[in-house]
Amino acid sequence: MSISLGPEGDFFALSGDISCEAALRLGRAAADVLCGKNGGRLLVGRDTRRSSRAYEAALTAGILSAGKDVTSLGVIPQPAGAYLVKKIGADGFIMTGDPDKGRGYCGFSIYGSDGRRISEDISEKINEKLCTHSEKTEAFGSISEIDDVISEYIGHILRNCGSELSGMTVAADCANGAVFAAAEKLFSALGAKVYLLNCDPDGDNINKDCGISHMETLAEFVRNKKCDLGLAFDGFGAKCLAVDEKGVTADGEKLLAVFAKDMRERGVLANNSAVVSASANLGFSVFAEETGIRPVVTKAGGKYITEKMLAGGFSLGGEQSGNILFGDISPESDGLLTAVLLLSAVKRSGKTLGQLCSVMERYPQVAINVKISDRWREVWKNIPELEELIEKKERELGDFGRIIVRENPTEPVIRVSVEGRRFDAVNSMALEIAEAVKRLCPVH
Repeated sequence: MSISLGPEGDFFALSGDISCEAALRLGRAAADVLCGKNGGRLLVGRDTRRSSRAYEAALTAGILSAGKDVTSLGVIPQPAGAYLVKKIGADGFIMTGDPDKGRGYCGFSIYGSDGRRISEDISEKINEKLCTHSEKTEAFGSISEIDDVISEYIGHILRNCGSELSGMTVAADCANGAVFAAAEKLFSALGAKVYLLNCDPDGDNINKDCGISHMETLAEFVRNKKCDLGLAFDGFGAKCLAVDEKGVTADGEKLLAVFAKDMRERGVLANNSAVVSASANLGFSVFAEETGIRPVVTKAGGKYITEKMLAGGFSLGGEQSGNILFGDISPESDGLLTAVLLLSAVKRSGKTLGQLCSVMERYPQVAINVKISDRWREVWKNIPELEELIEKKERELGDFGRIIVRENPTEPVIRVSVEGRRFDAVNSMALEIAEAVKRLCPVH
């Protein structure tokens, strides 16, 4: 058994045999680092998977055994815990579960007292604690709960962006996850008629054929019920995707374009900029240039978008997966907040979501992974024939496309990615470059 830190420094996964013993050790280590020596308190929440309750209990035991107090939030959207830890003045918040995977997996997201994901330095300190024996404590911490914690979170959203949404009809796929308890209260408070889908968690059905990974059922429901739009969430409630009135999916980058244009027109888009990942579709850059918005590029992942927004004072950022961040309202991506702001933008515009999303054209992308021998690692970059082919194809694409050929840092694989306006041209170029890599960098 071992406990390993995720690649972005914000998610601890239990590797090997997942066990309550490992969760207990993590709780003790996190408490030691986040709370310091003299007392302290951590908030603990969970998603709806059956295993989360057991791991939450073990995590709590570890925190208590370190002499720190625990406030149990129960099943709660992850962004709610991130908001409450700062409001309450606790030392940190730990969420048990996993936002995207099914019931057979569990991990932990860890936040500091500021409601933001822990830094890499804090992550390293926690990992160091996991490798040492904790000092014996003389006293154990205590457990408390917060009455109607969901209402406090909903009140936070309404205070910051509450718009009257009467007359709107919405379908919401809650993924049988952590948003199920908050979604109906929130949308009802705003006056919208809402159909709740996959809102009956049984411990085993979280993310099962539902949520942001399965938009087709939501799309069909929206068309049949003639809804204004549909909303889909992940198991943690951190991400949100949508389908328009015709059932066409609006991914995170499309939604980001809608928000950027709306916020710019209302004069609330800080620095007239939006933070996006380096892998963002080229269509967003074209949209930004046409509307006078500056795209600020950073590494892929919610952690890096958050850091860039904080460092530059930006008010909007996001990525294709549905992580959308509103820096002036929440320290982390929040699916329900995104949903309410999207509904408000649609209502305010007098247009359909499909019309609003038309401001951004999504360019076709083709990506091919080519396996190479270890002896070709890094060397492939200096093969003249391959360099010339890539440069030739880039000239053919011009300003309306791009080619990215890069090596996977952890395995001998070259990823060929081509993006442009016409799928047939993009696909042909990707195949030609991939074949050249295979020929020039043979596996044997």
